[in-house]
Amino acid sequence: MTTLETRALVHRVEGRQKVTGAARYAAEYQAADLAYAWPVVADIAAGRVTDVDTSAVGAIPGVLQVWWCGNAPRLVDVGMPMLAVLQTDEVHFRGEIVALVVASTLEVAREAAERLPVSYVERPHEVLLRADDPALRTPETVNAGYPGTTEKGDPESAFATSPVRVDATYRTPGEHNNPMEPHATTAVFTDGELTLYDSNQGGHPVRQAIAGALGMPVGRVRVISTHVGGGFGSKGLPRPQVILAALAARELGRPVRMVLARQQLFSLVGYRSPTIQRVRLGASTDGRLRSINHDAIVQTARHVEFVEQVTVATRTMYAAKNRRTRHRVAALDVPIPSWMRAPGECPGMFALESAMDELAVATGVDPIELRIRNEPRLDPEREIEFSSRDLVGCLRRGAELFGWAERDPRPRSRRQGRWLIGSGVAASTYPVYASPATATATAAPDGGFVVSINATDIGTGARTALLVLAAEALGTDPERVEIRIGDSDLPRAGGAGGSSGTTSWGWAVHKVCSHLRDEVAARGPGAPATEMTVTADTSADVKALGSLSRHAYGAQFAQAWVDTDTGEVRVRRMVGVFAAGRIVNPRTARSQLIGGMTMGLSMALHEEGVVDAAYGGYANHDLAGYHVASCADVVDIEADWLDERDSRINPLGTKGIGEIGIVGTAAAVANAVYSATGVRVRELPITIEDLLGAG
Repeated sequence: MTTLETRALVHRVEGRQKVTGAARYAAEYQAADLAYAWPVVADIAAGRVTDVDTSAVGAIPGVLQVWWCGNAPRLVDVGMPMLAVLQTDEVHFRGEIVALVVASTLEVAREAAERLPVSYVERPHEVLLRADDPALRTPETVNAGYPGTTEKGDPESAFATSPVRVDATYRTPGEHNNPMEPHATTAVFTDGELTLYDSNQGGHPVRQAIAGALGMPVGRVRVISTHVGGGFGSKGLPRPQVILAALAARELGRPVRMVLARQQLFSLVGYRSPTIQRVRLGASTDGRLRSINHDAIVQTARHVEFVEQVTVATRTMYAAKNRRTRHRVAALDVPIPSWMRAPGECPGMFALESAMDELAVATGVDPIELRIRNEPRLDPEREIEFSSRDLVGCLRRGAELFGWAERDPRPRSRRQGRWLIGSGVAASTYPVYASPATATATAAPDGGFVVSINATDIGTGARTALLVLAAEALGTDPERVEIRIGDSDLPRAGGAGGSSGTTSWGWAVHKVCSHLRDEVAARGPGAPATEMTVTADTSADVKALGSLSRHAYGAQFAQAWVDTDTGEVRVRRMVGVFAAGRIVNPRTARSQLIGGMTMGLSMALHEEGVVDAAYGGYANHDLAGYHVASCADVVDIEADWLDERDSRINPLGTKGIGEIGIVGTAAAVANAVYSATGVRVRELPITIEDLLGAG
């Protein structure tokens, strides 16, 4: 069986378990004498808790414990503010946990929490991001350690003297992770051992943090996350429910379960910061860029700084000798922002790719040709080689699949009944990350194999991809290989984030399985069939990566229909083509790419966290008010990829596909809306108010 045939035959490994209900998630593990925890959250945006009247609910039958900062056990500071729950009387944002009720049933815990009287002293608050905020500051670094500001050449003078100039401001709202499975933990403490059935994107960080916060030896904490129902970045770090469930289980001596309600996810597990972005492009009349300026303003919480890396993608996208990118941040009385699918690249590329479309209009150059003319030979800022880069191939292949040649470049030139029809394009990019991992592989006497690594499958198909890679390296059929993941007792591996899972874990799996195959072959024919186990680690391999600019690329195409009577927007067709290294398993890869594109469509037309300026928090903190794309929004969506294997970044030739699908999609939709109507919408989501009167 060839490698291609092996990959083509592999279905999602855990699919049957999931569709039959056999797959257990964090809130489904059973334990005797299980108790339930429910949080009480602040209904003020800033201030201090002065008292909690625990006696008001302590006598309710079934209530086991009520904690607040005045009586809660002390935790060790491990440098993770989201875990420092009930340790101070300060209220930093509306929705912050200020008390916890533990009871024998979920119903009692929730009822008691809703009745619990909490007294506050309030202080004035500010929750709105403003470009004129006098307290804006420029950080030295932003998320992932990137510099906050970069500059090369003389971007101001080059812009001022350019024959063609685009100067526009783009805005994106706060957006919220809403995985199907909410954040949940079932904690069991027995004989000094703590077992956490937890919904997360990486068990080892949870294990380290919870052990540290509770002052326990790491070896006495076990984290099991066999199945996880999505995360999008919000489960990349331990969140409040895991420390509170663990603390309660230890203190009460019985298992405790805590599941955050959908409304609580909007304030307790991170979100994408709103942005205000100014993009200035200076170009010659033929569309060749002379200057790129990209400034972004984001928000963070007052007590914890997280600065989303909004302008970082601009640093590598297009050739221009003069360039500057800068971030500024406002500290507000808001929840702590954090990772959400393609943090930085997603909102940043909406602004850049919208501006590129505006430049195409200003110069009269086709939007695809404009991007090709500005294709860099080297990384434009670092002046180093790309490991591989085929954005041009994505644009050309996408144009062919989409039928771009049939597009009339004039806005409002195509109409069907009361619908105006337009086409838009945008580029996508996402960096290639890799982290060290360790894996073990065992050859059983019966000819089967077991491969173990503490990877986490958050619904991406990680198990399936690892199975494919293991079977290939072992030279055997996938049916003879068992993959064990999702348990901190397994060999250590990094989390599922940054589109790095398959690369990081797969590298270790490939290495250990290759070693095992060699060991088995060295036995020689006729040797007794005995069990054999080998271990491999990729720490040295990852450290040895050379100085290359490593990225995946893509091109997104959208067809928008706009109702001239109502302003309603329908995206009837989307095409995405990607150069994302080797595609390990086409079935699950396609699912990831169209999932990202669907999320980008949702960003363009629906998603918006509406801030309550008077009281703080979000006014639409549920899925009734916070709209996301549904099946009716996704009419025709197609994902394709180029046959790219980048051997300069890892032995597998993989890059990562989990996030690149969302990058660029919103800009493609907005550009299609402009093509249909002639109305340039620079603030997401696009609403009917933006387009009323465009008919």
